Amino acid sequence: MGKSGTKLISNNKKAYHDYFIEEKYEAGISLAGTEVKSLRMGKCSLKESFIRVENGELFIYGMHISPYEKGNIFNKDPLRVRKLLLHRHEINRIAGQMTQKGYTIVPLQVYFKGSLVKIEIALARGKKIYDKRQDIAKKDMRREAEKDFKVKNLYS
Repeated sequence: MGKSGTKLISNNKKAYHDYFIEEKYEAGISLAGTEVKSLRMGKCSLKESFIRVENGELFIYGMHISPYEKGNIFNKDPLRVRKLLLHRHEINRIAGQMTQKGYTIVPLQVYFKGSLVKIEIALARGKKIYDKRQDIAKKDMRREAEKDFKVKNLYS
């Protein structure tokens, strides 16, 4: 297996802003060879991507992997639908939770685990506008407190 370290390729910061993250799962992705080479160069975006359960399988839509520059006719469509690889019991659990109101599956990050490409997905509940306002207010308060703390330490 070689080294077991993880190397982050791309992450979805907006997911934490728009959703309450309930449960996280690690899944494999079914990829073509040129897509893996492109990922090694860090050419991936999760911005507009989302995940659906279809026929007992998970698929990711809108995940952009730029075509490999040195590739040829074997390059795939950058926005093609890709299958996610999880255990059957995990898929069943996720599908069961999805039937509840307000739950969705969002991709959080793509990374290498050793030589394998993995994606971290989460079962999430959408935030309402007032929830986002509360988060922003908390962040502002923390930032102000840190600023005051720095100023106090500067003059002492």
